Amino acid sequence: MKILNTQQIRDTDKYTIENEPIASIDLMERASKAFFDLVKKRLKKQDKIRIFCGMGNNGGDGLAVARMLIKTGYDVSAYKIIHSDKSSPDFAVNEERLKKLRKADFTEISNKKELPLISEKDIIIDALFGSGLSRPLEGFPAEVVMHINKSNARVISIDLPSGLFGENNTDNIPENIIRADYTFTFQLPKLSFMFPENDIYLGQWQVLDIGLDQEFINRQDTSYHFLVKEDLLPFYKYRRKFDHKGNFGHALLIAGSYGKSGAAVLAGKAALKTGTGLLTTHIPAANYVIQQSSIPEGMVSIDENEKFFSGIKNPESWDAVGIGPGLDKDPATQNALKLLIQNVSRPMVLDADALNILAENPTWLSFLPPGSILTPHVGEFERLSGKCLNGWERLEKARELAFRFRCFVVLKGAHTAVVTPDKQVLFNSTGNPGMASGGSGDVLTGMILGLLAQGYSPQYSSIAAVYLHGLAADLAVRRKPAESLLASDIINFIERAIQKVYY
Repeated sequence: MKILNTQQIRDTDKYTIENEPIASIDLMERASKAFFDLVKKRLKKQDKIRIFCGMGNNGGDGLAVARMLIKTGYDVSAYKIIHSDKSSPDFAVNEERLKKLRKADFTEISNKKELPLISEKDIIIDALFGSGLSRPLEGFPAEVVMHINKSNARVISIDLPSGLFGENNTDNIPENIIRADYTFTFQLPKLSFMFPENDIYLGQWQVLDIGLDQEFINRQDTSYHFLVKEDLLPFYKYRRKFDHKGNFGHALLIAGSYGKSGAAVLAGKAALKTGTGLLTTHIPAANYVIQQSSIPEGMVSIDENEKFFSGIKNPESWDAVGIGPGLDKDPATQNALKLLIQNVSRPMVLDADALNILAENPTWLSFLPPGSILTPHVGEFERLSGKCLNGWERLEKARELAFRFRCFVVLKGAHTAVVTPDKQVLFNSTGNPGMASGGSGDVLTGMILGLLAQGYSPQYSSIAAVYLHGLAADLAVRRKPAESLLASDIINFIERAIQKVYY
């Protein structure tokens, strides 16, 4: 699913109107009906619903929704917020349609003193500005936003919380943005939805298909995409009758140090569950018993050092190499990592302390085999790239890092972003807050390694692992609360995630 910018969405609207063909007022009606059909499931007939409408097309949507709700028997008050000398043509049509209803409660408001009192039990529908803004809200519109936010009423935004930009909000004014509990956006997600600092404005969000021209959308150039199940299907290799373990690769996992054997166990189990034919885990001698007894299906390579990784011979013997979970940063480990990335020509997976070592030795990034996959969480990434003001800046730095060092950056978070060497970004659509616990990242590293060893490309290994990792967690929280989700639970549901996507 593509993520288009605000101008591209306007162009898509225009093209749909001209080529479906459909009148713009009828397209507005279709969008409003899609919103109405969904929002009424969250409303009760005894609710008091207040709809605040700007004078553009977002406000026109709000007026159409008000009409539909009134006709269905809901208690609705609609407010026209006068912030301009004239309204959009489609707003004017819907204003006249609403006024014709005998039960319509419609008020024009032009200053702060005229704003209605809002009870925290009311339901607010925000139809002030949507995605049409090019600068922060100020003056009377900003006062309306602050009035709504102070009410503590439940807020549902049409398309985009008013005041929020669709892309970069670095220079926006936070207090002048609607804080919605739900956002129902039209056709495609907006880029700003992917950044953690905007969660307080969006609440729970959902995409509504309003029938914009799909062929036109397909022709639009964008660097941003929203990863869905259908993206994984074309590249999946179904197993054949006479395949054997040798057909599915031999993965080398270098992980664990004294006191951190669990990371190696979690990553190793995840690699096997994701389908690698063979697994060898290279560990310090102190972890031998734990590793051998925890993963009987895997093989073990013992480091010369008792407590940490100090080197490995012939790393090119394996089909894919992953390093980092629970590794530690001993000076001997740092030297061993430098030698490893200099002597391996295939793409590698690097996580956790492998990334922290690279952050302390940034010139080593140039030694990475092309196509290697870095899997930082926010803290690890900022050690690599420097502090970031917000998610937008963090993503831009990730794109530069991926481009400069010809690698893939899997930037972990609520919408984990897979950033490619050509600066394309694929945001994940699966996962939940239960994954915010120790070991979840180790599982992802193992899954990427398991796919890479099977001969999948670094890009497919990254996006498939990220999607399946989140989906496994989503399946797990159907059985237990998010607070109780463990990394090992994610591993236990990998097989069900694979079944759900591919079979």
